[in-house]
Amino acid sequence: MDNKVAVVGIILRDVAAVPALNEILSSYDQYIVGRMGLPHVKDDLRVISIIIDAPSDVIAFFTGKISQLEGVSSQALYA
Repeated sequence: MDNKVAVVGIILRDVAAVPALNEILSSYDQYIVGRMGLPHVKDDLRVISIIIDAPSDVIAFFTGKISQLEGVSSQALYA
């Protein structure tokens, strides 16, 4: 299966989800090309962007697992 490059945007509204989110990110580290996280202090959010190079089904499963976390949402934008 051909790999796709995607940017996965993550909005973290609940810091209690950070350990679970980091566990998911660590389990996909072979696909992750880069990661940037910024706090949005005014609205008490964390905004994270992940560059991922993986098959489409892996990217979909990755974003789905992240979105299942309480207080977290994610969406992928494919190149």
